[in-house]
Amino acid sequence: MLRCSAAGSEQARRRELRAGQFPARDPGDEGDDSVLRGRPSTRWGLDAFDGSIDAIVGYWDFPVSTLVPILSDRYGTRSTSLESVVKCEHKYWSRLEQRKVTDRHPRFGMVDLESADPVPPDGVTFPMWLKPALAYSSELAFGVKDLEEFRAAVDEIRAGIARVGRPFEEILARLDLPPEMEGVGGQVCLAEEAIEGVQVAVEGYADGGEVTVSGVLDSINYPDSSSFLRHQYPSMLPEPVLRRLRDVTVRVMRQIGMDAATFSVEYFYDPQRDEINLLEINPRHSQSHAEMFQYVDGVPNHHSMIALALGRDPSLPHRAGRYAIAAKWYYRWFADGAVHEVPTPDDIARVEREIPGVRIDMVPTEGQRLSESPGQDSYSYEVAHIFTGGDSEKDLREKFDRCVAALGLAFDETRPGGRDEKNP
Repeated sequence: MLRCSAAGSEQARRRELRAGQFPARDPGDEGDDSVLRGRPSTRWGLDAFDGSIDAIVGYWDFPVSTLVPILSDRYGTRSTSLESVVKCEHKYWSRLEQRKVTDRHPRFGMVDLESADPVPPDGVTFPMWLKPALAYSSELAFGVKDLEEFRAAVDEIRAGIARVGRPFEEILARLDLPPEMEGVGGQVCLAEEAIEGVQVAVEGYADGGEVTVSGVLDSINYPDSSSFLRHQYPSMLPEPVLRRLRDVTVRVMRQIGMDAATFSVEYFYDPQRDEINLLEINPRHSQSHAEMFQYVDGVPNHHSMIALALGRDPSLPHRAGRYAIAAKWYYRWFADGAVHEVPTPDDIARVEREIPGVRIDMVPTEGQRLSESPGQDSYSYEVAHIFTGGDSEKDLREKFDRCVAALGLAFDETRPGGRDEKNP
């Protein structure tokens, strides 16, 4: 999370800022998270700041997403409301709001985690996804195709839901909840019918009651997997589909009531049925997309976040970047194991120099077991994030393949595994 200070009128005109980072628990940190536990040190850091506090921003999910409006309210900075953030973060509440303005979402319902013999909600059929009302990345999200898998997933969710759900209830207690949310709480499990197609993200911002779409990105999965292979910008979908995505996004974000903030709304587009379905709403832009916007439009999407918080123009340039297309790749391993021959920072810098339009972020450290990395999805382990800019999809893929080969990672203490079973 960042605090920003415009360091004088002349510098403000030139958009030169002082930015400082204060402590907030990273998403995916192990342990019993409490969103309120970190607030005293956060406040002390802000109170001790020797300049004016002109903006408080963050681009992580809970707890950062909820701390931003809480702290902005205390220090008088510009932010969307806490309620609008929670309406996005709480998956069940979010679905209730979405269906008030669109039918472009799957059938859904709550699962009784207290039942000794849990069953799917009425009207929700297999295959379906089970997920907590709040989770990091795709943690504790399970695709199930029958009652046996359903109950196994419920057992895992029941055992782990309190880690994030309990502190989330501290946030819910701050709000005047509508009747449909009374008694729901933060430790609730949602069942949603599975939706298919091409996954798409719509990024934008709300400001002064107006909702603006900045860009649409495609998300491509590994074959026969729910795990991302890459995000790609701009989207390759036809313009009529993009118009429908923009229209639903505008209606839903107005209903949520978000203002002075960025967002990222995820969808599936089924080309066989020519249907779009809303997957989830993130009450912040995706930092994962920053390099792609930089490569293609010339400015990272962080610009909109900071500009909104400072009351400035949040719009982004259009196609002013060096490359026509860009991607963020997820180099994954679909079995647990220890990783070796992890490149040094100098090794990575060398690869980035040798392959233009590339940036690499390693996830595990030397000798680390992949299962020890926090915030992984239920079916794979992230090994590296590889950003590429290029002139075509072929160019992007060739650069990714060269990077994977150049990293030269080795894995041991592993055995074959797949998306249906992570190795213990």
